[in-house]
Amino acid sequence: MRFDVITLFPEMFAALTESGVSRRAIQSELYALKTWNPRQFTLDKHKTVDDRPYGGGPGMVMMYQPLKETLSAIEGELQAKPHVVYLSPQGQPLTQQKVADLTQYDNITLLCGRYEGVDERLITSSVDEEISIGDFVVSGGELPAMMLMDAVIRLIPGALGHSQSAEQDSFSDGLLDCPHYTRPEVVDGMCVPSVLMEGNHAKIDAWRQAQKLVRTQQRRPDILSDINS
Repeated sequence: MRFDVITLFPEMFAALTESGVSRRAIQSELYALKTWNPRQFTLDKHKTVDDRPYGGGPGMVMMYQPLKETLSAIEGELQAKPHVVYLSPQGQPLTQQKVADLTQYDNITLLCGRYEGVDERLITSSVDEEISIGDFVVSGGELPAMMLMDAVIRLIPGALGHSQSAEQDSFSDGLLDCPHYTRPEVVDGMCVPSVLMEGNHAKIDAWRQAQKLVRTQQRRPDILSDINS
């Protein structure tokens, strides 16, 4: 899998290649990453990428031409049309199912907006889907893009140390994850549930599934409502 990221701040993506699961995965050549700064595709000496919005109002809007040229350069290098995702609070929510769906693409291009967003004509002509990481606004699409990438990378075979780790994450089966414990057996008077100490894997699986349901009901009842609807 290859990610191409259009961003005014390419240095931010060093966080993915320098630590954790995503670092090990790129070192193992499980995915590739290339950043593209649209300032390299501007036509004026000031490398202008934004302008005032038509109709007035605060803020600036990222211009069509530099972004379109960047996308064309990516497509030319790939010799193929990538799946283009614009990170936007107006997009569809990023869910675990959506993350799994994205793994079907060999080439994903992530467009990171800034300011008030990007010229709508770029979205209409070139973006395949808009994705949101939540009902809130951040300063740009870089952090959402990194979150999306990290979630997708975790599902690439070989990225995690244990093949079942991703399968047991929260949301993988539509529910929140169950509680987890490690040594020592007793901490500040709090004990590990006895069922986890007995070695009966059938009982442990049943306990964990029950805990998932309880935890989801307590913390995210909306998830259960969606499942049951």
